[in-house]
Order: sequence, then C-alpha cells, then structure tokens
Amino acid sequence: MDAWLRAARDAVARESGVPASELELSADDEQLLLRAARIAAHDSDDRTNAPLLCYLLGLAAGKGGASLEAVAGAVRPKAD
Repeated sequence: MDAWLRAARDAVARESGVPASELELSADDEQLLLRAARIAAHDSDDRTNAPLLCYLLGLAAGKGGASLEAVAGAVRPKAD
C-alpha cells in the first residue's frame, strides 16, 4: 500500500471509528480489486463503473461474510 492510500485509509478509519488495522489491504486484495476495476471499465466501456464495482464488492464481502475473492468471482470472466 503506497503512502497516499495509507493516509486515506487512516483518514477513513478516524472518520468511521473502524480501526485502521481492519482496513488493511493485502497485496492480493489490491491486485484483485485492480483486476475487478479493469473488468468493469473494459466490459462496460465506462471507466466510472470501476470504482462503483469495487465499492459493491467491498459491501458484499463486508455485509455478506463471503471473501472478497469469492464475490469478485461473480464478475470475473471465466477465462481470467
């Protein structure tokens, strides 16, 4: 996680009351979200869908209890 993203995580943690340690992104999660964003942007031909899909994946993983990998699998092309 780069310095900008770490600072953003810390700001979100302060505002939400969620400990920053619970908002830590693993290298695998970073890559998964970047792949999902790429899929959203390319498949929909609308780059603005990329952050919205990542938000939906995070909501689903957080509220549904499934892993981020599992919920991302719902939108991953079968050949990816």
